[in-house]
Amino acid sequence: MLFQIDDKIISSEVFRKKFVCDLNSCKGACCIEGDGGAPLTQDEVTGIKENLTHILPYLSEASKKEIAQNGFYTEDSNGEKHTKLMPEGACVFVSTNSKGMNSCAIEQSFRDQKSSHHKPISCHLYPIRVKKFGNLEALNYEEWSICKAACVLGELKQVRVVEFLKDPLIRAYGEDFYTELMSLKHEILTEIDKGS
Repeated sequence: MLFQIDDKIISSEVFRKKFVCDLNSCKGACCIEGDGGAPLTQDEVTGIKENLTHILPYLSEASKKEIAQNGFYTEDSNGEKHTKLMPEGACVFVSTNSKGMNSCAIEQSFRDQKSSHHKPISCHLYPIRVKKFGNLEALNYEEWSICKAACVLGELKQVRVVEFLKDPLIRAYGEDFYTELMSLKHEILTEIDKGS
């Protein structure tokens, strides 16, 4: 079931599924697994470049060397940009602490008020994945095996994806969009229940 707000098409699973990241269980596996790097907008590429000197201290020597030699992003034949991956498959911006917890160096630098740039919005919005179709954007829930613990914790806390992702949804689309999204939540969940 799909719902539309302006030029955004939202999957009903964004409202139906429950999800809360459980970093104690997954150790930030999304930073080190997957087929490609995080999608980047041109504004994000520019922002990371401007803040790179503040981000680098959070990275391993191997990541610093990779960025110095090959840059921090790749561009495919369609002109889409992604963060570069290390040879073992981890994002070049992953930071791993002594307990094996993986996190984003871009976000760490931002939270420590060293830089002015958040982690990529594609990461911040996860488990929502955004795809563009002409002038429309489709917001879909993506199910990934490494996030099973997040689904369990979401059920335990009774927090839906749309609620868990309040901050990134506002960051991406603004307060008005999120207010409208939440005003539709009851109606949408009622429709979902009717169809189940």
